[in-house]
Parts: sequence; structure tokens; C-alpha cells
Amino acid sequence: MTNYEELKWRGLIKDEAGNVEELINKGGFSFYWGTDPTADSLHIGHYSSLITAKRLAKMGNHPILLVGGATGLIGDPRPTAEREIIEIDTVLNNVNKIKEQVSNIFDGNCEIVNNYDWMKDISLIDFLRDTGKYINVNYMLDKDIIKRRLETGITFAEFTYTLMQGYDFLHLYREKNCVLQAEGSDQWGNITTGIDLIKKIEGKDAYAFTMPLILDDSGKKFGKSEGNAIWLDKNKTSSYEMYQFLINSSDTKVEEYLKVYTFLTPDEIMKIMKKHLEKPEEHLAQKELAKAIITDLHGEEEYKHALELSEALFIGDISKLKADDVLTVFKGMPISHVNNDSKIVDLLVDNKIVSSKREAREFITNGAISINGLKVTDLEFIVKKEDAIDSKYTIIRRGKKKYYVVVFGDNNE
Repeated sequence: MTNYEELKWRGLIKDEAGNVEELINKGGFSFYWGTDPTADSLHIGHYSSLITAKRLAKMGNHPILLVGGATGLIGDPRPTAEREIIEIDTVLNNVNKIKEQVSNIFDGNCEIVNNYDWMKDISLIDFLRDTGKYINVNYMLDKDIIKRRLETGITFAEFTYTLMQGYDFLHLYREKNCVLQAEGSDQWGNITTGIDLIKKIEGKDAYAFTMPLILDDSGKKFGKSEGNAIWLDKNKTSSYEMYQFLINSSDTKVEEYLKVYTFLTPDEIMKIMKKHLEKPEEHLAQKELAKAIITDLHGEEEYKHALELSEALFIGDISKLKADDVLTVFKGMPISHVNNDSKIVDLLVDNKIVSSKREAREFITNGAISINGLKVTDLEFIVKKEDAIDSKYTIIRRGKKKYYVVVFGDNNE
């Protein structure tokens, strides 16, 4: 496979401008991928583009990662409604966080730029004269995202966003000899504005390709606007949470994800899928996906820890968990606070883990209650602070899958 053929095989090229195949196969060029700092972390939807940029870098090309401090203050038009304006201090803080995140993902082997650095000193008159005069309004109105917003209304600020992003490409072409832009497919209209500016102002050809948006099994894209963001920052989405998300990828999508999100070779992916299809219940493909992504993002130790936590929870071995693990593994589970040791029956009823003492006794005598991984069948059993994890957390499992966290101490501790 040529480099271009591999990108196509992985499903990473949707739209193209110029002879992208020849450029990629020849190599040795500078390219850029950009994102606006709408949050203080990127998410798994961004990662599909970042990993493609990293792939291009491994092919011998120079990556320029643009964090849009200027464009982030305006907001890329959404299909349905205008974005909320973000305060400049928030945007600049987000820029710094994302710069650090991107640098870590690329192991420092990339150039990171902020378009605020060159946009902040351009006057409105200069921008209109030197950039706006080259783009026809009818051309802008024909952009898909603008066309879709005309019925509901679009502000002048959002309308001119495509000019700002187009200018970024022109600036990087001039200053960095950047000849290719690679983005998600929803950016095609903005990309072609940049190509047109380079052609009209510099008289040169530039190149671009878009990557298909990665969707979940329900057809939604990965992103915070969809309410399903898996953050790349492990303090916002822990390695364990990411592992659980990836291990639950559907069989219909996991091959696509392996192609997009990993550096496994085509032969390795095909062998994994062959074994996976023989025993899909073992989730081999999903495990390989989780291993590749978490190791790339957070390192091997984080992956191993996420795997250990997952396996401990699967077999009900809570005894190995530490206090920090409890907060990670049982995030979102019901939490109760108690101050004193309690009889098991009373604890279950008082904290609404069961509806009545009769039900509590039934669960206990049937062996359906576990305390910190140990099955309890004694109706007189005392749940003690000294037996809690770090003398604080007690994990109660009711049945096979329902977990509850009991914390010794009040809410302020």
C-alpha cells in the first residue's frame, strides 16, 4: 500500500482538493489541522483528526497544529443556532490547556500555533481590503453551513468566520510554507475558502482533504454538543472511564474504530477482526482498541491500571481498590454518608438500597448482598468504619450489577 492508499483503506479521506494522492505519496510537506478552544480539553471526536495528523507526521511530513484563539472568540457556525460567546480569558486559558494536551499527544514533535497571535493586530479595514475583497458574497452564501442557517438567521460575526479560517490557511502558507489542510468533513466550506484565497492572492495551488466524522452506533458524532463527550484529559474522563467507553463499542463499529484510532497495521487489524468474529463475546477487538488509544493518550501504566480496575470490578474483587479508585470506578453511582457503624439490614434500608427490612433480609439470606467484594449472609453483620477502604468507603453490591457507595463521614469531609 502507498501512504495514500492506506489512508483511504482506513476511511480517513472523504473530500479532496488538488492532487492529494500525489502530494501524500511524495511526502515532505507541511500541513495543518486546527480546532477552536471551546473547552479546556479536546475529546475523542477531535482525536480521530489528531491521530490522522500524527499518522501524516509519521509518514515524514511536518505537522502544524492550530489552536484558534481568535476564531474561538467568534465561533464556527453550528447548523442550528449561534454559539455562545466565550470570554477572552476563558478562551486563552483553554488555548494553553489544549496546546499542552496536543504537545503530549505528539510527544512534542509538532509545531503549535495560535491564530490570535496574528489576528489580534489586524485592523478591520485592513482585513476587509486585503482579504474580504477577494471573496464574493454569493460564494459565501453557497457554503453549506451558511445556507442552512439563512432560514433561522446568522449573525455577521458567524458569517465572516469562513474568511477568518481561510485567512489562517493563507497566513500559514505564506509564513510556514504550509500547503495542505486536513480537517473533519464539516469544515470543507472553510477549507476551500482558504484554498481560494491562496490561489487569488498568491497565485499558487494549495491542497486539502477532509476526514469523515466519526459516529457512534446511534449515528451521533462524538462531541460535547451531543452530550456524549469522552474527554482526552484524564482528569475529566479517567482512563478507566475511557476503557469502559471503548470496551463497549459495538461490533458493527469496532473495525472502523481500529482503522481510524490505532497505528495497528492493516494485517494486524484483519487478524484481530478474524479472531474477534470467532468469539465476539470475548470483545478482543474492543480490548485492542482500548489498549491502543489509552496507551497513546495516557501511557502504558494508565492503561494497565484501567485494565486492572475493570477486571477487579468484573469479578467483584473490590478489596484491591484504593480510595482514589473508588471515586473513579463508581463515579455516578448512588452515594450515601453515614457517621457510625450499622447493622447491615438497617444500613440497606436507611440508605434506600432496599425498600424494606423484609426485602433486605431476603437479599441477604439469598446471598445477593456483598460488602467490599465479600458476600454477606449474616443478618446481624455490622458494617464498620474500620473495615472500609481507607476507613472511608464501603462498596455495596446488590445482585450482579447494582453498586452503592457508603461514605463514613459527612458531605464536607
